[in-house]
Amino acid sequence: MSIRNNNLGSINKPGFNALGAQTSVTTYTYELYTWGQNQNGQLGLGNVTYYSSPKQVGSLTTWLTVVGGFYHTIATKTDGTLWTWGKNVTYGQLGLGNTTSYSSPKQVGALATWYKTAGGQTYTVATKTDGTLWSWGNNAQGQLGLGNASYYSSPKQVGALTAWSKVSCTKNSTLAIKTDGTLWTWGYNTSGQLGLGNTTSYSSPKQVGALTNWLTIAGGYYQALATKTDGTLWAWGQNNYGQLGDGTTVNKSSPVQVGALTTWLTVAAGFYHGVAVKTDGALWTWGYNSVGQLGSGTTANTSSPNQVGALTTWLNIAARYGFTVASKTDGTLWVWGQSNYGQLGLGNTTSYSSPKQVGALNTWSTIGVTRNTTLALKY
Repeated sequence: MSIRNNNLGSINKPGFNALGAQTSVTTYTYELYTWGQNQNGQLGLGNVTYYSSPKQVGSLTTWLTVVGGFYHTIATKTDGTLWTWGKNVTYGQLGLGNTTSYSSPKQVGALATWYKTAGGQTYTVATKTDGTLWSWGNNAQGQLGLGNASYYSSPKQVGALTAWSKVSCTKNSTLAIKTDGTLWTWGYNTSGQLGLGNTTSYSSPKQVGALTNWLTIAGGYYQALATKTDGTLWAWGQNNYGQLGDGTTVNKSSPVQVGALTTWLTVAAGFYHGVAVKTDGALWTWGYNSVGQLGSGTTANTSSPNQVGALTTWLNIAARYGFTVASKTDGTLWVWGQSNYGQLGLGNTTSYSSPKQVGALNTWSTIGVTRNTTLALKY
């Protein structure tokens, strides 16, 4: 999963053109909407009812970011506070000091300094505005980066550094970029998803190579995607369905470049498929496609990136189990793939292999996903 244009501490939403360049700045407030699977209360609506159309979470207009694990949701508000809800049994992935599940948002502590967040299967990782890194929940594979395999139901700081910038998660491993552009990974590594050239799991952060030009990262199931500041696209880990996009179905334990282009801007990783937007605003997908999650109008897998339509107005992207969500520069929201739980938000449980617009609104902003639910902010 990948999210763009989240700036903590501000509710100024830049306008963007097709190249991703800022065109204007307008002040907005953000409402939170969710839909899809809800057996663990991951929609935050105070119940466990599934919904196939967007439903507002409360009445607040102060939400800033939202991301999902598998069955839990993590969000921040414009005041810097952190909120979680959904499944919490056994592992404490909500960070509330207990293992009780909640179907409504609950504040994690009292701090107002939270910044970037990410969710794995049953754990959570987050940075603060001071650059520190924190994690909690399941730690059986060392995915919390704390040097052990103990579970924690409250946030624990990963080391003492204050240079962490971006975070993402696969199922049970963590990816992070520091402010110096270096890439670090830890946790489960059976398919080489840590990018360290081996299949050894690690419970503490390990640097991937020596480069300092990593820009964005996205964790899938057992694979990872990333872009560099030079516009190149890289992938590593599990590749049985071509989800790395390198034209093969062979696992890679070190980063491999996807093609030779230098125009990649941002990426998102589903369980077994990849999604990316280029600097020209074009949208590309690859990998597993059994339920149309590539948006190609077919259900054929592909091991190399293929463009979705001819439009060059795509902006934000997110992907998870068998579906993809994307917004355009005009603020419209589009979905495709599996919808057995109503996760496409189209008022039904029908799967689609081509992009379908969610309603007629053009005020959608940040988007996120859990395993089978969609999360979105609207201004």
